[in-house]
Amino acid sequence: MNIDQLKPIFENKRAVILGFGREGKTWLELLQRLNCAEIAAADMNPLEFDDPEIRPICGEHYLEECAEYDIILQSPGVIVKNRLDSAAKAKILTQTELLLRSGPCKIIGVTGTKGKSTTSSLIYHFLQANGIPSMLIGNIGIPPLKRLEEMTADTVAVCEMSCHQLEFVKHSPNISVLLNIFPEHLDHYIDFDAYANAKRNITRFQDKTDFAFANSDLFPVEGAGKISSCAFGKHADVWTDGHSIFLYDTEIPPEKISTRLCGKHNLYNIAVALAAAEKAGADLEKCLDSLPEFNGLEHRLERVAVINGVEYINDSISTVPEAAIAAVNAFDGADCLILGGMDRGISYDILGKFLNTGVVENVILLPDSGRRIGKLITNRDVSVIEAENMEKAVALASKVARRRVILSPASASYGFYRNFEERGLHFKELVNALIANHAIQTSLK
Repeated sequence: MNIDQLKPIFENKRAVILGFGREGKTWLELLQRLNCAEIAAADMNPLEFDDPEIRPICGEHYLEECAEYDIILQSPGVIVKNRLDSAAKAKILTQTELLLRSGPCKIIGVTGTKGKSTTSSLIYHFLQANGIPSMLIGNIGIPPLKRLEEMTADTVAVCEMSCHQLEFVKHSPNISVLLNIFPEHLDHYIDFDAYANAKRNITRFQDKTDFAFANSDLFPVEGAGKISSCAFGKHADVWTDGHSIFLYDTEIPPEKISTRLCGKHNLYNIAVALAAAEKAGADLEKCLDSLPEFNGLEHRLERVAVINGVEYINDSISTVPEAAIAAVNAFDGADCLILGGMDRGISYDILGKFLNTGVVENVILLPDSGRRIGKLITNRDVSVIEAENMEKAVALASKVARRRVILSPASASYGFYRNFEERGLHFKELVNALIANHAIQTSLK
């Protein structure tokens, strides 16, 4: 796509970039080529630019100052809530919206509270295996417009879409995937309904030529496109019983599903990815043949090491109770589970009920949410251990575990780490330190 095609949207307009992270920097690269009347960048943190024509807006009231501009270019993660009135919100333009509105290619959008990164990556993997020109962009780490100029009419862009990227869109992808919705990011939204509505925008603006795959628990699903239901453990258009995968009238038996991904819940992700890739023109058999080559993603049920017969699993991506439950159920048992992190006030009742079955012998709790989770564990056969930080948690786990240690916090990382990736990397560093220590001890015997 020629970037000049975007000039009518921005030419002679006063534009402000709201949030100057990864997407904010991409916005700036684009704006400097689009003949804006004025460019500003707004962020809570201090900003400095070599170009004197770029106005920095910083400090506590940075967001409110954006209302005076013609276009507000929001980056994901910037909390708007009620800090902008309806007139200002109407000026918000996101990279996801601009991609959906102006992108020259077919777009597969994937969202969900959990599983969207794995499912997006699987779809891209399947398209690549079929020789279909494709790219993986969006919340996976590449701003939606970063590769805009590489897109042609033959390209299929697989775009992972977060709630923040979907909140202000007025268009939906050609093929939409809505995996699930659990309480999450409630600190960014007025309530759960506002969060869920942002997710539902992925299908809301589809037309009759579009197609969607949506979790059957989320029906009715808005949108004019043809919608197929997806489910785990119950009949739907696309579903899995935890062993086979069913795509409409086609059953894919377990012997044809060769995967390195752990957990029956990943069969759901695989099923939806197969269906979406097939809808984009991929051959099902070629997709299945390529599945063993897919290694999975870092920090998602990632096998880190086996030390003295104990397996260590990094599932730092886990930020909700359902994810921690799925992590334990992904294996044939775990005798040690590390939980806790930033307390966003979400309910842990479902996790407390699960842990009270005694499925995990040792639960190590990190602040702050760990304290609240601990109060829900009433089964005296479950050993509840509090740890002040990750170092102590891993050290304690190495003493009590006999089979498997899983880090699946069921909590956000903020306040303790910059993101779940940093938390997962710290866990892996600590486990690697255990490996080195074990090697030293063994050599001394």
